[in-house]
Amino acid sequence: MIQVAVVEDFDLIREDLCELIGRQGDMEVAWQVSSGQAAVEHARKEQADIILMDIEMETVNAGIVATEQIRERNPEQKVVFLTVHETNSVIIAAMGTGAVDYVVKGCSEEELLNHIRNAYAGKPVMEARIQETVMREYSRLQRSEKSLMFFINNVSQLTTAERELVKLLLEGKKVREIAQIRCVEMITVKTQIKGLLRKFGCARTKEIVVMIQELNISHLFR
Repeated sequence: MIQVAVVEDFDLIREDLCELIGRQGDMEVAWQVSSGQAAVEHARKEQADIILMDIEMETVNAGIVATEQIRERNPEQKVVFLTVHETNSVIIAAMGTGAVDYVVKGCSEEELLNHIRNAYAGKPVMEARIQETVMREYSRLQRSEKSLMFFINNVSQLTTAERELVKLLLEGKKVREIAQIRCVEMITVKTQIKGLLRKFGCARTKEIVVMIQELNISHLFR
């Protein structure tokens, strides 16, 4: 029997879910609670193969916080989110907890049961749009990691003058201002900027500034 815990703050929905699970020949309700905090406390005492977790309960992200805490104590715990939220940011935050599946409320009973059974079998059938959102975020993180390594490698090769130039660019200084601050000719600054662009593979100084800010490495130029 698949032991399913139900975490849902809306009594009617929770009761319906428990009734649905109870009608199945291969499932039974392990426990049921109406808040994320109660789920954390219950998960410490009672085992469940699958925790069916709502997201917005006592707070807008109670289910996400609860899942983080539950899986921190028990990394093997399988959690399937069942929620009305469909925004990319919520999906990414939820799946970032290590949950195995994400189901949007309103699907058919058979579809929900299929998600539970497959999650239990270790073969979650994530909906195409949810999977696409997660994979897109994974790809973005991979690109960010590569960009970060590229930048760090290039930063280590910058001269003292080039580091100072990047610092001033991050402060929003223009070529004329930089020349005045450093007491050099504008042509000298422009030549150094060309060298920077070449090292970072950028066409404009703004690209360097934006990438450094996005990668959160501005502190390297203080």
